[in-house]
Amino acid sequence: MTVERISVEVVYARPDEQLVVALQVASDATLQSAIEQSGILQRFPEIDIETVKVGIFGKASPLDAALNPGDRVEIYRPLIADPKEARKKRAAEGKQMTKGGGKAPESGEDGETEAAAED
Repeated sequence: MTVERISVEVVYARPDEQLVVALQVASDATLQSAIEQSGILQRFPEIDIETVKVGIFGKASPLDAALNPGDRVEIYRPLIADPKEARKKRAAEGKQMTKGGGKAPESGEDGETEAAAED
């Protein structure tokens, strides 16, 4: 009896190196089995399969989630800083993001803007 196979990708990225492994897995494969078959765990021993966050196409998923043909299994690194805390810190320091970054037009004596006065 032939086992039906599907094509998936397993991806992992570090700041200095990114890896995409295309492979064929059994049609009943899970995220964990695809990660194990990809060889990424041997290449990057810092990955702890029991604690690492994983997902499919950017959506967090459990290790026992079933795969579909064409899925991209992603192994996520821990965040260096909590995005909410970083935003709060910037706000507390007075560093606000500005929109556009240009200066507002200056008013002339009669209240018109310089650009309007030139017309």
